[in-house]
Order: sequence, then structure tokens, then C-alpha cells
Amino acid sequence: MKTRATGLNPHNRFQPIVTDRSHDDGWYHDPDDELSPDSIATEVVDETVRTIISRNTSPDVPFDQSINPYRGCEHACIYCFARPTHAYWDMSPGLDFETRLIAKPNAASTLRAELDKPRYRVSPIALGVNTDAYQPLERQRGITRQILEVLSDYRHPVSIITKGALILRDLDILSEMAHDNLASVRVSLTTLSNDLKRRMEPRTAAPATRLKMIERLASAGVPTGIILGPVIPFVNDHEIEAILVAAANAGATRASWIMLRLPHELDELFQDWLWRHFPQRASHVMNRIRDLRSGKSYDATFGRRMTGTGPYSDLIRQRFAKRAKQLGLNLHEAEPLRTDLFRRPGGEQMDLW
Repeated sequence: MKTRATGLNPHNRFQPIVTDRSHDDGWYHDPDDELSPDSIATEVVDETVRTIISRNTSPDVPFDQSINPYRGCEHACIYCFARPTHAYWDMSPGLDFETRLIAKPNAASTLRAELDKPRYRVSPIALGVNTDAYQPLERQRGITRQILEVLSDYRHPVSIITKGALILRDLDILSEMAHDNLASVRVSLTTLSNDLKRRMEPRTAAPATRLKMIERLASAGVPTGIILGPVIPFVNDHEIEAILVAAANAGATRASWIMLRLPHELDELFQDWLWRHFPQRASHVMNRIRDLRSGKSYDATFGRRMTGTGPYSDLIRQRFAKRAKQLGLNLHEAEPLRTDLFRRPGGEQMDLW
């Protein structure tokens, strides 16, 4: 089984030097697919961070603060919108993103320092947005759990998006926080097909495992939903209704979707993957994606970048909303996570207003 989504390592947009992969230098050979090698080991370097909370002003996402314990992601999802961010570290959004990771070992202590600042004002923190906080590296490093322990100590609200089964390790913290409406989880569920999962998200938990994650989280009292992201025309869009049914049966109470988006280097990477895995429909897929983006592969305009525009986008929205309503998903407005319980373990209660 292949465990890398791409063998391409295109130069990043800040680096004019291009690596020529057409020459066989003998370093590795995969007999089935030279562009998806199993033999590339994961490298990890540590970054000592000065700040850990990122601020967001985009109207397209429902949070204004986030924390990412790692840069890069071994889950290797070919469609990941975060791939181009690796270019900022002089690495490729391709294979480097999957194999050259950066960990933030002082994240928890830095978070404590930021929460202790007198001017800090509470707002829910989204954990693991850019890259998955529960990717395989977390099993060895435990940085995500350390962050959760800090947030629990401070009674600080947190929301998590993940496709990693390792989140169940932290069910003790999450269930306690959820009891006071301080935690919620969204599981990324993009397909029910093991074969498509293997091709598209090679190092992630199997679909059945993610459904069990939803079941266990919900049973422990943690408000749990799904994100069907991304919807990819003619690849997984036929599964929308089945995914919603499976999620609802597992205990999810909310569901949302995001259309595939291909910023910067991700356009080349995804198209290479598409032509290798689905050559007979690749042109059809890309034509539909361009229909959604006014003839381009990507449109970064707020209000459109997450869904696209046009008849196909409207159809996906209608299909999703209709089935979700039938299943009792999203029937009520999500209760906001509480911010009034915040405390500093050192003593002084924060002035919320």
C-alpha cells in the first residue's frame, strides 16, 4: 500500500531553483508507481516559537484564533489547502510537506505565557486547523495533549478539526471540558471508500475508524460533527448523502462542507495526482472545478473560495442541506462555547469586558 500521496516536489513560489525528477539517480525505486514512494522517511525538526496563537480575520471561517502544534502533515492528503504554506519555510508543498515536518515543543509553555497576559481576551481557539493536530507524529511528541492540558487548566474554550484517531487518547480532557461547554470536535470525513481514502489520504484513519471516533466522542458527551471537505466533483460528490447518513448514525449532530480549492502549488500537485489515479475523468473534473471558479482553478475571493459559484455549487448546497435536514443534522443553532469560565491558575480572574 502506498503511504505517500505524491512523489512530486515542485519548487515553491519563493524559490527559483527547480529540481529535475526526470533523471533516475537510483536513490529509490517503487515498482508500481515511481511517483508515490514508500521509502521516503519522515524527518522532524523542532522550532522554538515566540507566539503560538494565530489570529484570523477571514469571514469564511467561524473562529478568530487558532493553534497549530506542527507544520507539515504526515497524513499526506493530496488536496490539503495548507500545502502551499510549506513554501514559507523554503520547502516544497509536495513531498516535503508530507515528509519534512516541524514540531513546536514549547507550544504549551508559550500558550501559558500568552494566556497570562493582562490584555488577553478570551475567544474560542481552533486547534489543528492548518495541519492536523492528531497526525501520527503526535503519538511520539504529545504536543497537542500538552496544549489541551493548558486550555483545561485555564478553562479556555477549544474546537478541534481532525481525521486522526489519536484524539480518543485525550477523551478524558475533552469530555471534562465538554461537560462545561468548553470543547467541540469536527471529524473530517471525505469518503466511505477505503480505496479512495488510500489514494487521497494515505496515512489517515480508515472511514470506519472515523465513524467510531464520532461514536465514542458523542457517547462521552463531546459535541461532535463532521466536515465533508473537500467535495471533489466526480470523485467523492456522489457520496454526500451516504456520508451524512453514516455520520448521523454514529452520533454526529452537525455537518458542513467545503468545495475543493487549489491555491498556488496545490493546483499542480492535485492535477498530477488526478491524472495518475483517475485519467479517464481528469479533464472532466478540472473543467467542473474551473466552472466553479470563473474559468480558473482557484478564486481566493472571500465568500466564494469555500464553495465556488454557479449551478454545480448550488446543487451541492441543496443536496447537502436536504439530506442533513432529513437526518436531523444542523436543526438547531450551535450553542457557542463558553468564554465566561476563563481563569488564570495563578489566581487573578480575567476581566471579560
